[in-house]
Amino acid sequence: MNSVRSAASGARRRKAVFLDRDGTLTEPRHYPSRPEDLVLQLGIGAPLRALQHAGWALVVVTNQSGVARGFFTERSLGAMHERLTALIAAQGVRLDGIYACPHHPDGTVPEYRVTCACRKPAPGMLHQAALDLGLDCSRSWTVGDSSCDIAAGRAAGTLTAFVGAHPHDGEVPDIHCTAMPEALNTVLRSSR
Repeated sequence: MNSVRSAASGARRRKAVFLDRDGTLTEPRHYPSRPEDLVLQLGIGAPLRALQHAGWALVVVTNQSGVARGFFTERSLGAMHERLTALIAAQGVRLDGIYACPHHPDGTVPEYRVTCACRKPAPGMLHQAALDLGLDCSRSWTVGDSSCDIAAGRAAGTLTAFVGAHPHDGEVPDIHCTAMPEALNTVLRSSR
């Protein structure tokens, strides 16, 4: 698992929104592999700013099995996350961290062909971010477009918001929204 800017500040534990990347924070793309492949979802700037101003940490937690499958390298993934950080910054928002799992048990790149504790639906990335950044999962939300996002959030002890069509595999989120701005605004209104 790699992370971007993940040093704890020593402050009291705060609430966070754990955000999936592809199809949630950014428009859906099949294995985006270049920085220019990342395009933010429409309308997310204002609710992300409002969450940040209300004291929520904003943390990306993303499965990136394209590394294990040989579609792109960790260096390319780093360049994509630099672009993501810049796109978010252009909206007046600062991400508190980006955590990415490059593993997949069926990968073609031997060093990444592993079963790990960080790949969602496992909660490893959320737990690591909570440890690194001083976050309280019991006061936090996980927002994503996949049942593995919901399962990871539940396993980490967060509330969950599903964006898009109904989740599969029997995972029932705490809220279901059709669009990302709606999900973010719902989280903002929560009193958790």
